[in-house]
Amino acid sequence: MEVDKNNSSNIIDLSRSLQQKETEIELLQQTFTEVGSELDLEKIFQIVSERALELIDAETLLIPLLDKNCVTYTYRGGAGKNISEIVGESLPIELGVCGWVWKHKKPWWHGMLDELSEEEKNRWEQEIGNMILVPLQGKRHFLGGISGINKNDGTSFTKKDLNLLQLFASIVSIAIENAMAVKDMEDSHELNENYRYKLENLNKQLIESSKELEYLSLYDSVTALPNRSLFYDRLSRDIIEAENNNSTIGVLLIDIDSFKDINDTLGHDHGDSLLNKIAHRFGEEIKNNETLARLGGDEFIVVLPDQDQRQVIKRAESFINCLKDSFTVDQNSIVVSASVGVAVYPEHGNSISNLLSHADFAMYEAKNSSIKICVYDPENDHLAQGHLAMVADVRKALDEKQFELHYQPKISAESGQIVSAEALGRWYCKDRGNVPPNIFIRVLEQNGLIDEYTYWAIETALAQAKVWKSGYSIMRVAVNVSPQTLMHPEFKENIDRIIKDESDGDLLTFEITENLFLSEFDRLAEVLEHICSLGVELSIDDYGTGYSSLSRLRRLPVSELKIDQTFIKDMVENKDDEAVVHSTIELAHNLGLTVVAEGVENTSALNLLTKLGCDTIQGFLISRPLPVEKFNRFVEEK
Repeated sequence: MEVDKNNSSNIIDLSRSLQQKETEIELLQQTFTEVGSELDLEKIFQIVSERALELIDAETLLIPLLDKNCVTYTYRGGAGKNISEIVGESLPIELGVCGWVWKHKKPWWHGMLDELSEEEKNRWEQEIGNMILVPLQGKRHFLGGISGINKNDGTSFTKKDLNLLQLFASIVSIAIENAMAVKDMEDSHELNENYRYKLENLNKQLIESSKELEYLSLYDSVTALPNRSLFYDRLSRDIIEAENNNSTIGVLLIDIDSFKDINDTLGHDHGDSLLNKIAHRFGEEIKNNETLARLGGDEFIVVLPDQDQRQVIKRAESFINCLKDSFTVDQNSIVVSASVGVAVYPEHGNSISNLLSHADFAMYEAKNSSIKICVYDPENDHLAQGHLAMVADVRKALDEKQFELHYQPKISAESGQIVSAEALGRWYCKDRGNVPPNIFIRVLEQNGLIDEYTYWAIETALAQAKVWKSGYSIMRVAVNVSPQTLMHPEFKENIDRIIKDESDGDLLTFEITENLFLSEFDRLAEVLEHICSLGVELSIDDYGTGYSSLSRLRRLPVSELKIDQTFIKDMVENKDDEAVVHSTIELAHNLGLTVVAEGVENTSALNLLTKLGCDTIQGFLISRPLPVEKFNRFVEEK
């Protein structure tokens, strides 16, 4: 099933940067639980050693710390084999890999051998063996490192082990540094007012760091307004209250006109400065019980509880009017205008997705007309017109097998070879012509027909994959599976009917959306485990636009993340998007997942994704979705 892109694009940015912030918070909170409030240095060494040993599955884990003389280092903690013979021993800094890490300020693992001269490579290969060591960098100076020796399974340490251990080291370094400071004060018998002051200051630093991370997860860094996540939470509560009180809510979607031209002319830094000034003016129009948020780019959203349509339109006029005076940015006088889409709860929708979708539709109507403010009117919404006739046509299309699948190839970023394909539904109706997938998929979902369509798509894709297996090679075909189909009580029974054995499952990937993570977790985990037992791989589609959490993601048998195209589209020009893509790739690799970038449309994006370590590429740059015959020719030409 293809995700409804029109509807998705309206809510797609609700949690655009939340994922990375959420990951950092979860990891830090786990670490704070263990060592955040612990000031006993030896106990911290014990906790860190045991946790790191388990983290990278090493036989031996050691913590070498640089001595105050900066001439020697001492093994201060350890876990695993033979630590009693090593812990407490001191060595000159020029001996061993610890000195190399201190000198170069970067980690050591076997992958570093490729960066060394042949002479150094031979020396370190013989001297070090199977070892990994990442630096512990304090706020003030280099502390030492965390070192693993030999994997329990006899293999070499991987890049994943390196990334995990680096992340772990960055979390525990401040706790170790704090505990060392306390130990120094205890040793010098200076447990006085100065000691208490320093201790309180250190604790405040930890608290402030936690508060800062929490703030970044809820507020936009450019405007300091609530971001998509906080907006979503507040509107959810407003809807519950409005339902209980039988009241209304106004939603204004405000889009700054021609903002791209301003960015291109002045640059993104000055563009951000202008957004900040616009947000400040909008903020002056907001009352205590209302919410002003930035959805991303040049879009702002306003939630107005307890206001009817007439009041909401009047408020929309005040937001337009507050932009009449010009803005000054870098000595440039800039005149700004905006277009506003209006939706009112419950008349125009009783869910966040419907309200946003209809406000967005109204906003584009305002942009395409001479008026600046447009209220959603279902009479103008082509999706609402002829609804019963459309349902009948979709039902007929299912019965008469009018739907077909086109296939979009996915290539390896490293080799450029086709590695898989995604099956995407298409429908040509003799009365309607080519009906966009976002329209007929929505009709299928809203009228209880999506299950039948999904099973048809899986069967069709599997049959085609078998043909390709005999003619080319094994090439997995990805099929979108809707949340309501996946969570249906009869799903396992139906999927067993289609996928007879594991050799069939080896040809399929099911793409699921992040919103599934909000489902009943035990039930979801059971269904996904059953899918994997059939050999089918699982991929999280449109990653970064939903509400998945790291803790849940790690507990589910997912093999792949697909980064949503909204992050890929502007990543070359937008450093925030690049940071989200980079961090998502690192997160996925740390969890043992592969990464697919969808919506790749130009060579610059391809080159940047390859540099960032993305595994698989999908998008118009490679090919549009193709019918079977054209896809076969595409494969043969490759």
